[in-house]
Amino acid sequence: MTITTEHSRPYTHGDLPRLMGLMTGDEKHGPAATSTLDVLWVLYDRVLRVGPERMGDPERDRFLLSKGHGPMAYYAVLAAKGFVPVEWLPGFGSYDSPLGHHPDRVLVPGAEIGSGSLGHGLPIAVGTALGLRAQGRTEPRVWVLVGDAELDEGSNHEAIAFAGPAGLDRLHTVVVDNSSASHARPGGIAARFEAAGWSTVTVDGRDHAALYAAFTSPHPGRPHVVVAQVEPKSA
Repeated sequence: MTITTEHSRPYTHGDLPRLMGLMTGDEKHGPAATSTLDVLWVLYDRVLRVGPERMGDPERDRFLLSKGHGPMAYYAVLAAKGFVPVEWLPGFGSYDSPLGHHPDRVLVPGAEIGSGSLGHGLPIAVGTALGLRAQGRTEPRVWVLVGDAELDEGSNHEAIAFAGPAGLDRLHTVVVDNSSASHARPGGIAARFEAAGWSTVTVDGRDHAALYAAFTSPHPGRPHVVVAQVEPKSA
């Protein structure tokens, strides 16, 4: 399914700022949203095996937005890829809009989980990967996007510690690091995952070629994390 703009061309990464600009109102969490923009675009444009026509396909990849408190970039990408109508965007956050300040999987086509309560996405992704393994489904990949501050939550540490020894090699985590975490980690974010047996890559979160290479890096027998470093939240 190809969705085109008013100029009869496919949406591109360059259209995303305009699409995000259609969303107005209070409590937009702008820095949280813009920090994820390039990661989301590369995933949906070049990596994820998903689409409006595959939302019910059991062999689709699963993408879970754990960093759900700043969903404007997510909604813009979903609109660009045809999951939701562009006409929904101006109503973002209003009483009768399906596009809430936190995504709702019942209301937003393409959303796998309701999110925004920090610390839930990665544990759910672990359970999803385990469930697919139990069903014998080896093709679907599970992706989850978290923020660096979410790693302050204990539920994530438990998920990280479990996933490595369990060998969940269909599990992929992207940590968008905008220096907003409250607690430092000796050796940096990647070191925490490495200690639990994960494959890790740290890249510039604005460099599309580097992101794609990191997302597609082989990691047989191990879950994979990409730490995408972007400008500090306060910048």
